[in-house]
Amino acid sequence: MTLSDYERDMEGCSRCASCKWVPFNQMRSWRFAKNCPSITRYDFHAYSGGGRMLMGLSMVKGRSELTDEVADIIYRCQLCGACDTACKVYRDDIDLSEVLLELRTTCVEQGKLIPEHMMVIDSLKREGNVLGEPKAERGAWAHGLPVKNINNEKADVIFHTGCRYSYDRELWPTLRGTVKLLLSAGLDVGIAFSEESCCGGRAYEMGFRGEAQNYAEDMLSRVKASGAKLIVTPCADGYAHFRYIYPRMGKALPVEVMHVSEVILHLVKEGKLSLKNEVPMLVTWHDPCHLGRMSEPYLPEWNGDKIMRTLDRKRAGHNGVYDVPRELLKFIPGVDLVEMERIREWSWCCGAGGGVYEAYPELCTFSALERIEEARSTGAEAMATSCPWCHVAFREALAETGDSFPVYDILDLVQQSVGLSPETSEEIQGGERK
Repeated sequence: MTLSDYERDMEGCSRCASCKWVPFNQMRSWRFAKNCPSITRYDFHAYSGGGRMLMGLSMVKGRSELTDEVADIIYRCQLCGACDTACKVYRDDIDLSEVLLELRTTCVEQGKLIPEHMMVIDSLKREGNVLGEPKAERGAWAHGLPVKNINNEKADVIFHTGCRYSYDRELWPTLRGTVKLLLSAGLDVGIAFSEESCCGGRAYEMGFRGEAQNYAEDMLSRVKASGAKLIVTPCADGYAHFRYIYPRMGKALPVEVMHVSEVILHLVKEGKLSLKNEVPMLVTWHDPCHLGRMSEPYLPEWNGDKIMRTLDRKRAGHNGVYDVPRELLKFIPGVDLVEMERIREWSWCCGAGGGVYEAYPELCTFSALERIEEARSTGAEAMATSCPWCHVAFREALAETGDSFPVYDILDLVQQSVGLSPETSEEIQGGERK
């Protein structure tokens, strides 16, 4: 597909501004009624979903050209999907998120590149990850864990770690504890160690489809060779990309894909994990974009007038992973959940997606601090989530302001309830299991 293939969608935009707001029947207050970090931060129509649709239509019609200024506006977007979800409440014949993705690709094809994104792509080419870290150290987090090496052993479950978890040492205790839980429950888990590569989803969102195709093909061949029946990932980005971006590229994986929170809940319900220890805490839950509205499976293009699409052919954000984490929190003794105003498919983005974390840190920080303020407004003692990029966005925004507010991965709370003590950084040694 190309931008011109969505000309009908762009023409359908009536400038109603619904893309800027949580739908009226979901609003709880004026303070937390907006849904798009970009238009909220820059307060000019071009920075909204509808504004970008109009720019795209103008280019397709030959009325204007893609300039550096226009490209900058296109890139100042987390691609969080909030605008698309809100738009579909009123206009379910428009696929706004698809247009935003095509605008990114158009920028790359016309050479409107930005240095920060090029650094990410160069890192992918050199080291196979988006953080510029050595590929040889990708499996160092798993040192000493009795997991299989899928490069030379068969395993029923491939644990795809993801770039951020693989290299962010502050997240390693969460990661290692989670793998210990899976192993203790009897799962046959294998990882690719240093041979694991990025899923390629961030490259796709930045507009570099060729690079994304390469990583999808690498993952596809690895899965086929492994004999695995299931891919489990703790990375919300990877989860969404496997379920949506891969099929969109024609590279659907031939196995079931589950986020680790789904697997943990399943094991708890089966009695293979016992959440027995109290964790006395009032928490609020942050729905990550890629675990929520952006994780809906890809639906093939509709042939004909989209207004005639049946409900099961509309990707509107409603079928993301929303109930699983909330149900898991209920299983933890002592944990009480209090909800924010913008939840589920109406959740506010942490700020880290779509290349914004890398290229526009001030926008990322703005978005993260807005969410933290909303979390605080509930009276909660802490916020829980299940996405490493969200965790990092919140952590760095708080560090930048010198503020403090506890942010937990839901897996940390699970491990506390199971009675698993987290390892210290001194206990986690580098190296790989050969």
